[in-house]
Amino acid sequence: MAWKSLDEMDLNGKTVLTRVDINVPVEDGRVTDATRIERIVPTVRDILEKGGKPVLLAHFGRPKGKVVPEMSLRQVLPALSKALGRDVRFAERDFAAAVTGLEPGHVLLLENVRFFPGEEKNDPEFAKELAALGDVYCNDAFSAAHRAHASTEALAHLLPACAGRLMAAELKALEAALAHPKRPVVAVVGGAKVSTKIDLLSNLARKVNTLVIGGGMANTFLAAQGYDVGKSLCEHDLADTARQIADKAAEVGCEILLPRDVVVAREFKAGAESEVVKVEDVPHDAMILDTGPDSVAHVIQVFERCETLIWNGPLGAFEIAPFDAATNAAAARAGELSTEGKLISVAGGGDTVAALNKAGAAGNFTYVSTAGGAFLEWMEGKTLPGVAALEG
Repeated sequence: MAWKSLDEMDLNGKTVLTRVDINVPVEDGRVTDATRIERIVPTVRDILEKGGKPVLLAHFGRPKGKVVPEMSLRQVLPALSKALGRDVRFAERDFAAAVTGLEPGHVLLLENVRFFPGEEKNDPEFAKELAALGDVYCNDAFSAAHRAHASTEALAHLLPACAGRLMAAELKALEAALAHPKRPVVAVVGGAKVSTKIDLLSNLARKVNTLVIGGGMANTFLAAQGYDVGKSLCEHDLADTARQIADKAAEVGCEILLPRDVVVAREFKAGAESEVVKVEDVPHDAMILDTGPDSVAHVIQVFERCETLIWNGPLGAFEIAPFDAATNAAAARAGELSTEGKLISVAGGGDTVAALNKAGAAGNFTYVSTAGGAFLEWMEGKTLPGVAALEG
């Protein structure tokens, strides 16, 4: 990889503009999940240990270039200070004065960069104003790397630039999973709709050995093959697209695994009466809500003979039991294989993290990305502006 790491930068006595993602859930002014904050700690601590002065740039919500008080980053200060084990200074305005007054050993957080119209417009003049505040630029926000904004893209061209610890870990994990993977490679793609993952499915079908399709999108593929999916969530208008993806996969020798059996119910609610049926026997008045046990056993067999796993999306309606069984069982086995050193497992995107956490398996995967959209765009084979800028 062409980007530089923190280890290659001289940070002693330097002000390091550090783009982070601390866009965390907040309720009643309190951070309810500090995962993203905790993940930036290694970068900030390393900058401090190298004699640098970290000045954190971050966004919160989508204020659209206006000052929205409830989207102020001031509300994350307590959680940020707790994670770093030190008080963090905050600059609401007059950034230059705050940076000038920053002493060695201290951390400064600037107010929400999206309060400024120039941020999302990737305005060169706004980028220059930010660049004037520091000596070095460090991007540790992979989750915002798919945005060509002033603090994620333009700044990297104006100062000596490097990747932070989280950004580097994310890029290395994704490179290991997709660019130079140990084969065979299996990808699990689940979720509700094919329409949101056409590019992802098309790209993975060209790069992996086996593609497991689950969740609501499996219904669309089953319907495209002529199966009656009853009242299941299904994009019947995308039958041709599903067949095209299947044809592309067949051309390059990628095996597509669809459910052989499914869990069906007449209503989607906790404790709803359900049954397991073969895909050819789905009742007209029922809906498919999970992948069946025989199919899960087959998926696990694939995991056991593969070297690399990429996971995006649940295998069923995991939010409600008993329709979380397939996701839980497959995730648990993937986690076991990973901890045994038999499988490199990389997961991320949307509901994926929530599903793996619910299954109690996230901690056993090789790498779980919290990046969402950036993770998906990387998996779709797209160039991420924030990464490309680091590569110069």
